[in-house]
Amino acid sequence: MRATFGLSRLLRTQLRHMCQKSRAQSVAVLGAPFSKGQKRRGVENGPKVIRDTGLIDRLSGLDYFVHDLGDLNFHHLEKDEPYMGVHFPRNVGAANQMLSGAVSSAVGDGHTLVVLGGDHSMGMGSVGGHALQCPDLCVIWVDAHADLNTPVTSPTGNLHGQPVSFMLKELQDKTQGIPGFSWFKPFLSSRDLVYIGLRDVDYGEHQILKNLGIQNFTMRDVDRLGIQRVMEVTFDHLLARKQRPIHLSFDIDAFDPSLAPATGTPVNGGLTYREGIYITEEIHNTGLLSVMDLVEVNPTLGANREAVESTAALAVDVIASSLGQTREGSHMPIEIPSTKEDTEQLCL
Repeated sequence: MRATFGLSRLLRTQLRHMCQKSRAQSVAVLGAPFSKGQKRRGVENGPKVIRDTGLIDRLSGLDYFVHDLGDLNFHHLEKDEPYMGVHFPRNVGAANQMLSGAVSSAVGDGHTLVVLGGDHSMGMGSVGGHALQCPDLCVIWVDAHADLNTPVTSPTGNLHGQPVSFMLKELQDKTQGIPGFSWFKPFLSSRDLVYIGLRDVDYGEHQILKNLGIQNFTMRDVDRLGIQRVMEVTFDHLLARKQRPIHLSFDIDAFDPSLAPATGTPVNGGLTYREGIYITEEIHNTGLLSVMDLVEVNPTLGANREAVESTAALAVDVIASSLGQTREGSHMPIEIPSTKEDTEQLCL
């Protein structure tokens, strides 16, 4: 009886993985080499270093048709004065508009899309372009920071700390009139967003999280509940009403700096390797991942070559596990030939 149950469960597991793979045989990779959302140069080289670490080969090894769409060519606007303390608003707005169109096109062509940053200000264009094709999407934002400041609450004026506020419909009166964003309209409800990994939240962001009731898990919550329970609550919150596309936006600084040192705003006490990979494995297991971002890898900030290589390798692992790489080995179906002799042995 126990053997029959085990076989049945194995067959269901294999069927689930086969169904998930059939949802998206095609993966596209798009680079967004942009750094004007913050002041540390070098993050625009993130897409190259992630590719050079073997991303395309890794995804091809997962039996996907991989389409490398290359990098977007962002045009630098020389005249871009601060507005309300916000730095480079016209450059960030124009770059996100270009990215939005590219993401919408890739999703419309049927690809599961991986967007390589670049700084996290590109989240506006990535999630926004995805929403043009999938307006009922939900967002899982894995990050040490909430990126939820408004132009008024931001202590730095850097737009990589503000993309979520621009997306939220509840905050549309806080982000209007910023140069470069006349094309952009808020599209996301706060109930369709979950944060995981927070540990450096500004006062204004804390007030927004509290006032809007945004589901969020700080690193204290991860410690208290365990990452398995965090993911269960995340999926119950986002998917209980209906199954819908997931946009995963993953900032490499969600990990502890000992694992991801080559990034612009590291914060101690982050996710372990096992916690971060568990998050992405569980998202893959839903079969609903549609677009993911991997951002804020900055090769110029690594103290040495090993620091850069370890950060880039971690980024590749995160992306691969989001798309089906497991810590349990291959899940590809294997044909086992059946012969009369085999049947006789089984009967014995």
